[in-house]
Amino acid sequence: MNASKKDAADYSPAVLPNPVTPGLSSSQRLVPDACSGQRFDVVLATLFPEHSRSRLQTWIKDGLALLDGEPSEVKQKVWGGEAVELLLPESAATSDCLPEALTFPIVFEDGQILVVDKPAGLVVHPGNGNWSGTLQNGLLHHDPALAALPRAGIVHRLDKDTSGLMVVAKTLEAQTHLVRQLQARTVKRHYLALVLGQLTGQGLVDQPLGRHPTQRTKMAVVRNGREAHTHYAVEERFPTCTLVECRLDTGRTHQIRVHMAHLGHPLVGDPVYGRRKSGSPLLDAFPRQALHARQLGLIHPATGAAMVWESPLPDDFDQLLMALRKGP
Repeated sequence: MNASKKDAADYSPAVLPNPVTPGLSSSQRLVPDACSGQRFDVVLATLFPEHSRSRLQTWIKDGLALLDGEPSEVKQKVWGGEAVELLLPESAATSDCLPEALTFPIVFEDGQILVVDKPAGLVVHPGNGNWSGTLQNGLLHHDPALAALPRAGIVHRLDKDTSGLMVVAKTLEAQTHLVRQLQARTVKRHYLALVLGQLTGQGLVDQPLGRHPTQRTKMAVVRNGREAHTHYAVEERFPTCTLVECRLDTGRTHQIRVHMAHLGHPLVGDPVYGRRKSGSPLLDAFPRQALHARQLGLIHPATGAAMVWESPLPDDFDQLLMALRKGP
């Protein structure tokens, strides 16, 4: 049985019988002739547009995407007429994360997304010794239906001691839409950072980031790292430090912290990329990296409307700035 030849844009995938597999849900399609010569992951993204390509690649590697009944490779070529089967657990990977009643501000919520104003000190998702008390635990308590989504709908994260705005998807379609916005760099993320020293003007840090070559728990500017862009502009100057707005094009792990340190101006209070002693008792007493995600802008996955939220500085950051303004 072969699908009729059509342009890929006009193709409506044939649906095969969907047998019940214990513990898994199965979705089956036929590869259209119009996709002949394409990679398996590219064709999967055409047949299952509700899933992101990176997620589909992971499922291929995990043996959950079958080509003519057999596991395949991401780069495997298809020629048209093959049977594709996507096997997914009936409960997503959030099943090991238990709901917990946690308090965190929700600044917006509808049927597709919710926007959280994450407090400093709250870990986003379980791991590395933090298996409970995370934002993901709290989200599952707030809305048990999020257990059906990978990472309970979380599409990006903030470091434990960074405060501010995050968006969470409430449907698989919304999650895929948001991931694609992040990949297209259309999500607007603005941060306030207090950095050591006298930074002047504005600029762009265009330096690739990857794992530190010898300290694997740290990130670093490395030659073969992933592309990373941080725009910065000075907002306020103090004798020993500078308040800077940072705008992200990319969202690499610890990106602002590493890029500012690369400029020679690490964040105040940063225990990993900063200085043990800055010469200022006031700055040295600040217990976390001085970083706050103050503005988040995106396109609503369902309505297409442009939406923007802003978060005020948390009390500890605000009080530090007030003390700096008063001077010695």
